[in-house]
Amino acid sequence: MAKMQDFRQRLDFLVLSIFMNAAGNGLTIATHLGSAVWTGSSVNLSNWIHIPLGTTLFIYGIVITLVNQLLLGHFDRRRFVSNLLYTIPFSYMVSFFANLWSWLGVPQVSLIGRLVLDTLGILILSAAVSIYQRSNLLMHPNDDLSYILRFKFLKGSAILGQWVSYVPPLLIMVLSFIATGKLTAIGYGTLLALTAQGALMKWSDVHVFPRLKHHVDV
Repeated sequence: MAKMQDFRQRLDFLVLSIFMNAAGNGLTIATHLGSAVWTGSSVNLSNWIHIPLGTTLFIYGIVITLVNQLLLGHFDRRRFVSNLLYTIPFSYMVSFFANLWSWLGVPQVSLIGRLVLDTLGILILSAAVSIYQRSNLLMHPNDDLSYILRFKFLKGSAILGQWVSYVPPLLIMVLSFIATGKLTAIGYGTLLALTAQGALMKWSDVHVFPRLKHHVDV
């Protein structure tokens, strides 16, 4: 009975975190002041290869899912399926929320207002990642990458895990700039996420739904 209640609690938090993550990422895109590192990388990759953002995010997710399996050192069927199941709705939900926030007029808000909204978007998505990493039922492959790095290689450090996981998207940004000569969705929000998202996740672990504990399985 206790195990069933725990599972239901984790499932409820998972659903909440998916919507929070997509809404937060979409908000950072709509402000035009810089998205989270992975999202900003995806926007530029989308512009480079001329594929819709939702599809680009989905392809990105598949590639990182395979990388996660290599880092684990063995095939983890549950994790493999989990990564793909999260990627499918999330990829297109980010695109939906970005369009929704734009329709609601976020791009026309004053600079100060957009700075506040961009910061809020980073805070929301950081809390969302903390929530579903602790739930550990389904996880976006990008964040599962930082989770694997954090608990398998970096002694549980959320900050180091996040920084090391940023190597692939930063590389994609560089290649995109070389190919197109420009970068979009990169700015204040990207810098904030790059320097502080790991710390914000660590803070969220303790202060956002603190009764939800980590279910580590690496």
